[in-house]
Amino acid sequence: MVLFRHTPFLRAVFLHSVTAFGGPQGHMGMMMKTFVHQRKDVTEEELMEYNGFCQLLPGASSTQTLTLIGYKRGGIPLAILTLLIWILPACILMGGVSFLLDYFDDMGLKVGVFKFIQPMAIGFIAYSTFRIFGIAVHNPITLVITILATIATFLAFKSPWIFPSLIVAAGIATNFSDRRIPQKGIPPKKIKWGNLLIFFALFALAGYLSETASSQNWQKRKPINLFENAYRFGSLVFGGGDVLMPLMYEQYVTRPETKRVKETRREVLRMSREDFLTGSGIVRAIPGPVFSIGSFTGGMVLRDEGPGMQLLGCIIGMIAIFLPSALLVLFFFPVWHNLKRYAVIFRSLEGINAAVVGIMAGATCYLIKDTFLHSLVTGEMIGVWDVLIVAATFLLLNSHKIPAPFVVLGCLLLGWLI
Repeated sequence: MVLFRHTPFLRAVFLHSVTAFGGPQGHMGMMMKTFVHQRKDVTEEELMEYNGFCQLLPGASSTQTLTLIGYKRGGIPLAILTLLIWILPACILMGGVSFLLDYFDDMGLKVGVFKFIQPMAIGFIAYSTFRIFGIAVHNPITLVITILATIATFLAFKSPWIFPSLIVAAGIATNFSDRRIPQKGIPPKKIKWGNLLIFFALFALAGYLSETASSQNWQKRKPINLFENAYRFGSLVFGGGDVLMPLMYEQYVTRPETKRVKETRREVLRMSREDFLTGSGIVRAIPGPVFSIGSFTGGMVLRDEGPGMQLLGCIIGMIAIFLPSALLVLFFFPVWHNLKRYAVIFRSLEGINAAVVGIMAGATCYLIKDTFLHSLVTGEMIGVWDVLIVAATFLLLNSHKIPAPFVVLGCLLLGWLI
């Protein structure tokens, strides 16, 4: 078999998948060490170009970068194998967590050890917002976009259209001026877009089938709805897992409680606020891509349908959330060397990055507010602890002295002790 000669490379990918902590930034450093300095699969310049290209695309950037390394070594077959080996360990772990929480619920056990994971997850988003702010906001127009996006996200968090609307509007806004990023040279006139039709066709088909299944009340519509939700997340998320979390929270926690859904009595995919924030916190403690939370949410929203459907939900959530990343990077990369000569792409990205910061800031404020209100309604004093955990998580991450997995383990230990 031709792929057999790539066994040492695939072994290195597997070791990377079970040791890569710290999110995209940590993944990038480990890829540099393993695939550039040790194995020399790519050069430093190639890895930086791959990473820069993937930042222009929605989806899981570290997953796309590693997939491109496999693509460079052995074409599409090796790229697909690289992708599977990279995502499977984390997705199996997160899918298992959905069964673990379900088991505790069925046994009537109180999962006290996880009670501080939820505010910790908010602290992670707050820190990521602070870190990205210094990179994405560097002139008046990006500052204005960030402020407006923060306010809009906070006020309209329950609207399913707020996130894509902000991203599109921001990408257009930064193209009104060509002074910051002028067009250099003459861009190529012809770019072949045929391969991208698969990506857009799947997006449209998934949306049509999901809406039809819901409106006509198909008996087995939930897996179809789940595929559409996860595929949409993987197609529209710029900024990685920290931006993915607010979108998922809105879809599975906030939207089912809106007045419109209650009035129509439409059965939608849902999960509890506590379960979602627990999963979004645990995903920080395991190696691999943050997008593996798709396996967790897929299992959780279908767990009431029985173990078989819950397992199917884990599989659908994993495939659907990573599929757009794979399609985009493999179909888009061949035209990258032509497309990157268009200044309009970089102008749009400037606005998109600023909007992403605003979305994350607004989501952080909304989640903190939601935590306070939840504590007041239930009469719990845990709200004070929640705020302290959010602040402590932010400060510890900002100090750069304690790795992220140890912050998670510390919160688990504190939940067990208190």
